[in-house]
Amino acid sequence: MEIIGSEILSNLLYLIAQSLLIPVILVLLAFIVYAVLSLGSFLTEKFSKSKFDVDKTEALIRAISKSANPEEMAKHVQDSELPVDQKKVLVKIISNHDIGSKSRRALATKLIEEEELKFSNITQRTDILVRLGPTMGLMGTLIPLGPGLSALGTGDINSLAQALILAFNTTIAGLAAGSVGFIISRYRKKWYADDLSILDAIIDSTLEVLDKCQEKGSF
Repeated sequence: MEIIGSEILSNLLYLIAQSLLIPVILVLLAFIVYAVLSLGSFLTEKFSKSKFDVDKTEALIRAISKSANPEEMAKHVQDSELPVDQKKVLVKIISNHDIGSKSRRALATKLIEEEELKFSNITQRTDILVRLGPTMGLMGTLIPLGPGLSALGTGDINSLAQALILAFNTTIAGLAAGSVGFIISRYRKKWYADDLSILDAIIDSTLEVLDKCQEKGSF
């Protein structure tokens, strides 16, 4: 027994599903282009990124702790191999040596949060590929199957073959974009976690030295 109106609703759902095919394909093409651009940016970052290891961190902390004044501390930071943005963070903290200890720590916390937010914004872009790439690929797989099954019912093998080819291609495009995004996000999150850990250690040391010098009235 057929429910009244079910055919109209079924046709409406069919129209909605089929109308999504072109937008899904366009989104998948955009994802592929963005994945290629992101891969290029990732490789550039990988080969231009200098490793600031534990030994360099220790050397910089020792140099800062033995500095006689803020200008000398800032010079050690500028001469180090830290990334430019991290140098700016440390120099900003050192340049505020004349404010109170609590205010200086509050400023340092805010600057670290800004760095975390910057890194998070970078990795979120490729996280979108990881989450939405396979989803768009699945939608691009299922949408053509409706017309494909209809073609099978009428014996139109050629239309069925075209629908299946489109379904497979969209699946591959979605998985490819998601895979590239996953690799980039995974490596970048590790890099940025290391960078933040090193920055946090140097900031703690810098604040300690500034507090001691302020108590002694050295500056």
